[in-house]
Amino acid sequence: MAMAPNCSAIPDQVPSDPGIAGAAVLLSSTITAGLTIGMSASLVLQGFVGRHDTKRNPSLIRRKLLNSYSDQQIIVGIGIQSVGLVKAHQMVAYHFFIIWMLSLLSMATHNATLLALVHDFRRDWVLRWLRQFLMFVNLALSCVLGVYVLESKIRGLPNTLPIGCVWSIPESSSSVNGIDYVGTIVTIAGNCVIFGLATWYLHNRKQRFYKVVQLVGLVLMAGIAIGATARAYLLSQAFGKPDVSLSDQGEKSWSFGQLLSMLMLILPVISVIEIIRGEIAVAPPVADSDDDDNESNEEAKALFRGQVAEMNAKTANKC
Repeated sequence: MAMAPNCSAIPDQVPSDPGIAGAAVLLSSTITAGLTIGMSASLVLQGFVGRHDTKRNPSLIRRKLLNSYSDQQIIVGIGIQSVGLVKAHQMVAYHFFIIWMLSLLSMATHNATLLALVHDFRRDWVLRWLRQFLMFVNLALSCVLGVYVLESKIRGLPNTLPIGCVWSIPESSSSVNGIDYVGTIVTIAGNCVIFGLATWYLHNRKQRFYKVVQLVGLVLMAGIAIGATARAYLLSQAFGKPDVSLSDQGEKSWSFGQLLSMLMLILPVISVIEIIRGEIAVAPPVADSDDDDNESNEEAKALFRGQVAEMNAKTANKC
């Protein structure tokens, strides 16, 4: 049962929330996004420089790391947005806005991965539609948070009141900052447009200007990620100057919960070690088009079958 926010008294200060805007939380999200977009760009550029070399060298380690970090980022994005909506009765707009920026960062990270690994995602229809569902949930939550942020600006919500009070206070008579107002609307609309393009890109098998779409999309996603990161950092207590008076310095300190978010970055490396050791076989990438380079696709499938056979042989020898 949702609790009603206390909107009758406006406090002078609000407590910090290191679980949302802590230094480690922001750093882990930024590092994950940087690694993911960087690996996506390297795979796309590798396809530009030497297409045939890409097929002979499937870049299994980068692809596995990229997939793991992207999945981790979108799950974290959905989770932190859900927590924000559940705690809307007590969370101020400052923390709510940082959550929104982190959700934009997770969206940009996942879309960059989609641009680089779209053929891998199409292999299994169940996994493809599961990814589509996660993309939709992330979009829906992001739009809801965006509406909250927009209403808080229109109604002139005091910085120390919970964001849930935005529906119970009258609209402010003071003028709304035009840049903030337009920027929020453009961001919400842009999210919907990007979701539509990403859905088309994921399911459409016959694509024209494939490489151009990849390159332009990566530049756009990198720009969104940089913008969201800069906005969150400049507003946070840990790295910038918040627009609300906080009663403590908790977001600058490092606790076990914050350290745990940094340690989560190590998990995908375990899968890489297993790939190197031959414990896991990863399917190599297919060609950029379904109607050409059939010979290269057959070579990739043969390579994968060889990896599976080698892994089974090692298991049999151990037994």
